[in-house]
Amino acid sequence: MDFAKIVMSRYATKKFDGRKIPEAKVSELLELVRFAPSAINLQPWKIKVVTDKKVKEQLRPAAFDQEQITSCSHLLVFCADPDYDSLISRLGALLKKSGAPEEMQKMVVGMAVQFTKPMSPEQKLAWSQAQTYLALGNALNGAKSLGFDSCPMGGFDPGEFSRILKIPPPLVPVMLCPLGYAADKPMKKVRFPKEDIVF
Repeated sequence: MDFAKIVMSRYATKKFDGRKIPEAKVSELLELVRFAPSAINLQPWKIKVVTDKKVKEQLRPAAFDQEQITSCSHLLVFCADPDYDSLISRLGALLKKSGAPEEMQKMVVGMAVQFTKPMSPEQKLAWSQAQTYLALGNALNGAKSLGFDSCPMGGFDPGEFSRILKIPPPLVPVMLCPLGYAADKPMKKVRFPKEDIVF
């Protein structure tokens, strides 16, 4: 399937049929997510993968009782990581390990420090959230490209998800992405015309 068909056929699935996605396919999807773009390549996100039926049943009330939580095969919980000191340190080590020239290592790390140092904790979290949405985009289109369906979900209680899933601070759940095989039918796509979004 070419990218245009992926974008046009992907939709927010409201009900899954309960079939399990092969783990190899989910692994492929996570690899696509891993290569999502991010500012200064800091990749400020982590993903909790939930497959246990009982855990999903616990989570459902914290997501406004939405059926996708329990009918999906895998639930991806996208978490923003605002710990830029750790992220920058890890990125520096990764650049070194990958054999990047020393000048490039210093340049990238220096840019990251200069960019993030003036930020307040609230700004760091907001920036990490924005970057996490980029990773979510790869998950949504990637799922369709691999032959299964997904749904972006922002309607949930992050505190309850953190408690139930024992997500450690400073990670903050920001979006959910249930995965599976659709048991519903997509409605016709309704979007503003191109003239309304380009100015």
